[in-house]
Amino acid sequence: MGADDKAQNKTEQATGKVKEGVGGATDNESLKQEGKKDQVKADAKQVGEDVKDTFKDGTDENR
Repeated sequence: MGADDKAQNKTEQATGKVKEGVGGATDNESLKQEGKKDQVKADAKQVGEDVKDTFKDGTDENR
């Protein structure tokens, strides 16, 4: 996990930004909302990864 998941989250976030931008430029509200949803989903996954990293780091320090 870790780096691969973080890279995938960044890619999903970037894809969401592109969809949101294209949706806004083409007046496609559905695509714009889908892009926002993708960004929120990627952000939530990233928070999960950060929590795992924090927990792992804290566990490693206690050894």
